Amino acid sequence: MGIHENVLHVRERIAAAAERALRDPEEVALVAVTKTVELPKIVEAIEAGVTCIGENRVQEAERKLGEDLPSVEKHLVGHLQTNKVKKALELFDMIQSVDSLRLAREISTRCEARGTMIDVLVEVNTSGEETKYGLPPGEVMAAVEEMADLRGLAIRGLMTIGAFLPDPEDVRPCFRELREIRNEIEERVIPGVSMEHLSMGMTNDFEVAIEEGATIVRVGRAIFGERG
Repeated sequence: MGIHENVLHVRERIAAAAERALRDPEEVALVAVTKTVELPKIVEAIEAGVTCIGENRVQEAERKLGEDLPSVEKHLVGHLQTNKVKKALELFDMIQSVDSLRLAREISTRCEARGTMIDVLVEVNTSGEETKYGLPPGEVMAAVEEMADLRGLAIRGLMTIGAFLPDPEDVRPCFRELREIRNEIEERVIPGVSMEHLSMGMTNDFEVAIEEGATIVRVGRAIFGERG
């Protein structure tokens, strides 16, 4: 199948998963992850109805996301180094991968200097793997409370990358934990903090993530095929 057909198929899978969970499919946003994907294929996906794309690296995004790109929302979904924050704020509408207080403070400083705000998600390491970025689950509440006092950040929810396991059902506990953390934060009613979004689930496991409450899924291979 081509990119157009792939986008339609992914949307059908999103709708089916939402309906199984007795949810409205319109509650789930699709972010097409364009890591290593060149501009013509990104444009093709946008023409097929994709309204939001996700990039993993600032340097790659800077090269690709220029004036030739049709109007589309742009999210940073990969790890952000503090020395790349200034450029990230110029390129992206949302940073999904705020994985430390240090990074949050740098984003705040840069936003204040620009006189702008940026939507962010707080990344949580729900798999416990040392190779993954994200705050440990037990530190998320305190971190969010501290981030809430930083100017320039609009905290919109949480993000996680589940464990890379062959069976999506084995990843379900990661997604369930993120939802439970979200619920605890909502109960605390922290001023200036919204928990409207749970960004979780990728090509291999996004249907399970939707069943566990994902409002954003990040899909690359199912749209663009295997990366080279």
